[in-house]
Amino acid sequence: MSKNTSPSIHILGICGTFMGGIAVLAKQAGYRVTGCDAGVYPPMSTQLEAQGIELIEGFGVEQLDLKSDIFVIGNVVSRGNPLMEEILNRNLPYISGPQWLAQNLLHDKWVLAVAGTHGKTTTTSMLAWILDYAGFNPSFLIGGIPQNFGVSARLTDSAFFAIEADEYDTAFFDKRSKFVHYHPRTAILNNLEFDHADIFSDLAAIETQFHHLVRTVPGNGLVIRNGREQSLTRVIDRGCWTPIELFGSDEGWNIDDNNDISLKGISQGTLLWDLMGKHNSMNALAALAAARHVGVPVNLGLSALAEFKNVKRRMEIRGVVNGITVYDDFAHHPTAISTTLAGLRRKVGNARILAVLEPRSNTMKLGVMKSALAGSLGVADKVFCYGANLGWDAAEALASLGDKAIVINDLNELTAAIASFASPGDNILVMSNGGFGGIHNMLLNQLSLISF
Repeated sequence: MSKNTSPSIHILGICGTFMGGIAVLAKQAGYRVTGCDAGVYPPMSTQLEAQGIELIEGFGVEQLDLKSDIFVIGNVVSRGNPLMEEILNRNLPYISGPQWLAQNLLHDKWVLAVAGTHGKTTTTSMLAWILDYAGFNPSFLIGGIPQNFGVSARLTDSAFFAIEADEYDTAFFDKRSKFVHYHPRTAILNNLEFDHADIFSDLAAIETQFHHLVRTVPGNGLVIRNGREQSLTRVIDRGCWTPIELFGSDEGWNIDDNNDISLKGISQGTLLWDLMGKHNSMNALAALAAARHVGVPVNLGLSALAEFKNVKRRMEIRGVVNGITVYDDFAHHPTAISTTLAGLRRKVGNARILAVLEPRSNTMKLGVMKSALAGSLGVADKVFCYGANLGWDAAEALASLGDKAIVINDLNELTAAIASFASPGDNILVMSNGGFGGIHNMLLNQLSLISF
């Protein structure tokens, strides 16, 4: 134990959303928390420093002078990292983020885990909000910032913990998916497609990890799964020892075009809210089912969802200038891109949609999804793609869209091209899983300078 009265941890890779959330939870649990990363910058750095968490730029070996009790390793860290190498050389104690979380904070909680290729952040946010609205005061760890809470993580004395359950690998020394560490009693399986081509060879490899998750859910728990996904049917067919509820199916939870919700054909009420897209209706079904499992009546869950404010960077309006609306969305997988565009189209009708895409995720950079990209953008009236830093030709991948698509490799040129094309009444949908070089504010500034 360190000389301080509180145990201490030092987090390598602290500025990621997940590891930053662990830092916040650990601080709230009474640990002395420090951390390091390459590129310590806002907003995560600001949030962590506000919590009294010391941040160090880079991975210098001098950080061992902190005499931390244990080092918590994020999956951004790999062999060859100088600090990690010295931790190994000195045989100092280290652990992955998910395992530290499971051993120190989750072990005595009723864990509600939300897994799936798409919708994890939104569904976990819905679930945490429903539980909070119902007076359950849950702890949570979410890979985004739900606007109902304003923070991505919190620790309470509640028995319930809602967590976004990611299938990405745990650490360089533990290649299992993060979610196998969480041991949920309530598990949502939202959907399952091929993604993370940098670590998974094919869809079957991801299905195996989901099967490992299912094997950890106890017999007195509940698995809530999307009834429309053949991949999840295959996962369950490999073995399940837990009761199952379906959603998106007449055999379980369903929702019609009027947002009327039923459970096995019996009406449960109507979902009244402003969120766009059928995908969000499916997310709502899963969240309502999970909340019901811990004792929240459906009518109370529906009342909570009527006040749900969604997550930052999920169809978030960044500004309106000269009648042109600029949206920010996290979509980066062809399915998410298609779903997001479809939701916006239903909202804006015949108004023009200018889709602005940065193929930034590891899977997209590898070009695994490039053949599906053009089809996912078909609803847009014009497509602007940032083609820099790719190992494949974006113009070739989008060639089937003809003159509707333009690929530009310079961010300033891209911004200027979008601004010059836009007209009052247009909707500019910016899609990226990163900051996209601050293009949102660049666009708003340029649009404000144009006389229409």
